[in-house]
Amino acid sequence: MAEDRPIRKNPHRKRGVALLTVDRSNRNTALASALVEELARCGVEHACVAPGSRSAPLALALWREPAIRVFSHVDERSAGFFAVGIAQQTGVPAVVLTTSGTAAANLHPAVAESSEARVPIIVITADRPPELRGRGAGQTIDQLKLYGSTVRWFCELGVNDADDVGLLHFRSVANRAYATAAGPRPGPVHLNIPLREPLAPLPLDSDVQALEELAVAGRGRQPLTVVRSEAPAPTPALVHELSDVLAEHRRGIVLAGRQLSSEVPAAAAALARVARYPILAEPTSQLRTGDHDLSQVIAAYDAILREPPLDMQPDLVLRVGDMVTSKATRQWLEASPRCRQIVIDPEGGWNEPTTTAEQIVRVSVPALFRQLAEAFEPRLESEWLDRWLAAAKEADTAIDEFLGSLGEELFEPRVYRDLCALLPTGSTAYVSSSMPVRDLETFLRLADRRVRFLANRGANGIDGIVSSGLGAAAAAHGRAYVFLGDLALYHDMNGLLAIRRCGVEATFVVLNNRGGGIFDFLPIADYPDGYEDLFATPTELDFATVAQLYGLHHTRVESHSELAEALEKPGLVEVPLDRERNVKLHQELFAAVADAVARSPAASS
Repeated sequence: MAEDRPIRKNPHRKRGVALLTVDRSNRNTALASALVEELARCGVEHACVAPGSRSAPLALALWREPAIRVFSHVDERSAGFFAVGIAQQTGVPAVVLTTSGTAAANLHPAVAESSEARVPIIVITADRPPELRGRGAGQTIDQLKLYGSTVRWFCELGVNDADDVGLLHFRSVANRAYATAAGPRPGPVHLNIPLREPLAPLPLDSDVQALEELAVAGRGRQPLTVVRSEAPAPTPALVHELSDVLAEHRRGIVLAGRQLSSEVPAAAAALARVARYPILAEPTSQLRTGDHDLSQVIAAYDAILREPPLDMQPDLVLRVGDMVTSKATRQWLEASPRCRQIVIDPEGGWNEPTTTAEQIVRVSVPALFRQLAEAFEPRLESEWLDRWLAAAKEADTAIDEFLGSLGEELFEPRVYRDLCALLPTGSTAYVSSSMPVRDLETFLRLADRRVRFLANRGANGIDGIVSSGLGAAAAAHGRAYVFLGDLALYHDMNGLLAIRRCGVEATFVVLNNRGGGIFDFLPIADYPDGYEDLFATPTELDFATVAQLYGLHHTRVESHSELAEALEKPGLVEVPLDRERNVKLHQELFAAVADAVARSPAASS
């Protein structure tokens, strides 16, 4: 963090300490502080607050709570995605608060991402009381179940007095909201809180009528109700059954998509080692990089599977995390209905877009993989694994030779190829949807250093990437980087204001190809009539001016060798690219990989 840009925080904050009594100024302050106390005692550490009059009691309660760091946002949509970034980084529910009306509606994109990505957030919307609804009162819309089935739980708290019943109700709702958001299937929770005047902390004698100690102070430093939820452990029968399945299938793979657990990589590597299975791992699985055993991890699977050799067809797939981004891999699996697929998903979702999985196993992934590794008699034969490793070696060589032949030319895959060598150990990279996450998956090489890769791959939109990246940066322990295209930056440019307002730093790497480069790879690109205006949509923004507007250091990279130095400091790094040239080079590169893999010794033997 820069010395001249201190962290902004509520001055009362002291980690690990929570208020022990409610604010008795009036009914609203008492109810709001009881709610916030319980959220803090449950584990909430971060809250994003947008301005508004109706939400004032709740905003002040969050601000005054010592255990919660508050980030003030002007734009509600940015606040929502900032909370998503925090929650994805920490795994702990983050709070986002808005006032009534369309302010609440602006959170819907972030709520959708939270739901689809299984990221825990608690959305609190202030509302007009029932007597002001549907009567033309200003800033009033129907907020009941505003987000529909997107949320895990909705609660309209109602208009309450600050008596024993009211305070215990607010405390209990806070406990349930936290527990539901946290899991076992994490996601968003929506609390709608109607408030009558006064909205400021105006002292009103006898407005707080609670006498019961449990209502006034709760259970000291513990939540009113502790909810314990553990991922189910695998039974001996399940381990025995799956061990037999592994023994029957020599041509198996471990397929790892986006997941956040730090325990999965070592457990997956241990299982793959005894089964002699390759691991196809996208970077957001946290298996592509790290200090676990990388010897059986295949980085170039997307490039290989665009023209997959027939002798690399598996008969068993163990899937963990989300389905990988790679379209080539998904099509490869869909074309193999006889291949047995077992999905390990402890969060109770239905992560099965191929519609052909044989089993969905709802148990702890690290526990299952570790127990399978211990129960399975190590396989000695490795012809199947050797085939994959040989193909990966040929693919990696072809990619390196092709990229090396470009000299100093800037090319999107080159940004991601040696990314881990450019980023400090322990850093976080937040990667946008569209082309960035795809090029990262295809071209990031293996690296034995810890770099955490995050992405909004629930709803897969490019909205909110700036704010999500900054939210992750706010909760990170190391440097933070955000990789995105020019359209994604424009889409959430308001989010850059948080750098100054919230005291958060990150390095934004903008792949400026003047528009939506991913459309150039789709069939619609073959129809030029209206293509640029309707699909590519170049903005022609001057990113030096954008950086100046938000007080950021701007660097325009003109050659590949300049990238390393440009990443050394926070700010906005612009990488200018040619969209048409980018498509052509991708096609040539994938052709070179297909040719190399087809000519590999293992393929011809």
